[in-house]
Amino acid sequence: QLQASGGGLVQAGGSLRLSCVPSGRTFSNYVMGWFRQAPGKEREFVAAISRGGGTTYYADSVKGRFTISRDNAENTVYLQMNSLKPEDTAVYYCAAKTSLLGFRSTDRIEYWGQGTQVTVSS
Repeated sequence: QLQASGGGLVQAGGSLRLSCVPSGRTFSNYVMGWFRQAPGKEREFVAAISRGGGTTYYADSVKGRFTISRDNAENTVYLQMNSLKPEDTAVYYCAAKTSLLGFRSTDRIEYWGQGTQVTVSS
C-alpha cells in the first residue's frame, strides 16, 4: 500500500529525492517515515514526520543532510537526501504508523513500502 520510488546510483556528495505514495487509502492521519537496510545489516530508522508535517525526527547519522517532508494534499511523503555518502547505500523503505510512539522500532510499524535501492559510489 506504500509505493516508494526515486532511488538510484549517485556519486558521493550527490543528492537524491525519494517519494512515497500510498495506494488504496489516505495516510494523512499517519505518522510517516523512512527506514533503510544495508546488506548484512538490520533495518534502521532514518527519519519520521508528524501527521501535519510540523515536527520531524532524524537518525543522528543523517541529521543535517536529509530532509523529510510531506504533502497531505498529494498524499505523498518525500526524503530529500543531500551530501550522500557511501555508507548511505541501502534499500530505503517508506513506513507508516498511527502514532509516533515507538516509531523507531521496526516491529511497531504498521505499513511498509516495497523499498527502493540507493547506491552511493565513492
